[in-house]
Amino acid sequence: MRNVISVGLLLLGSGALFAQAIPALPEPLYEKRDDHDPNGIGKFFMDREIAYVMGHTGASWLERPEREEEESPTKLHELLNIQPGMVTADIGAGSGYHSFRMSQAVGPKGRVYAVDIQKEMLDIMSRRMKQRKVDNIELVLGTNKNPKLPEGGVDLMLMVDVYHEFDFPYEMTKEMVKALKPGGRLVFVEYRLEDPKVPIKLVHKMTERQVLKEMSLFPEMKHAKTFKELPWQHVIVFEKRAKE
Repeated sequence: MRNVISVGLLLLGSGALFAQAIPALPEPLYEKRDDHDPNGIGKFFMDREIAYVMGHTGASWLERPEREEEESPTKLHELLNIQPGMVTADIGAGSGYHSFRMSQAVGPKGRVYAVDIQKEMLDIMSRRMKQRKVDNIELVLGTNKNPKLPEGGVDLMLMVDVYHEFDFPYEMTKEMVKALKPGGRLVFVEYRLEDPKVPIKLVHKMTERQVLKEMSLFPEMKHAKTFKELPWQHVIVFEKRAKE
């Protein structure tokens, strides 16, 4: 797999001409391998195997009572520091476990886009929204290449144990970056592959290094911080650079 850096030219307002390094896409972008983890789909992106998507029949696992102890979502949302009035997105929202927490944080003047590619998951959320009388969550049926979010309209996007299951991670990330406002944050919450004690299947874990490697294809995003306070996961935060 090649990892070539091409050079483009950037014309600044002063009239000076500078060289700008632009990452070239790997060739091929995706690879199929016969020898692979049985819990993965046999498709690789930048040497990482993509995991099978958890189906809607597993929605109850997302709501398991042990989740607070295992993942500390309360601590996660403290780290996210979501403010009232923000526009946020829960990518791969599932049953809405995080969407409803985000809904409370953004308040009545904010909005949460709950995005999933499984209509059955959105149906579960819809029922719960009616039961809880929540009206600041907008359900979005995305595709495996596009989350269908408004361009430049989102302050924060959260992906909890989701990114490693994307069938087309490059295409999805490209669209997510488009949907972020300048200064907007893209947050990866992934089980730590660096820690063998985390009791999760290997293809459902990622190293921080691998996340940084894949995000290097998007120079408009900068790595802002990695939080390591959660029991099993790291929280890897990227910010969209402001336009000059």
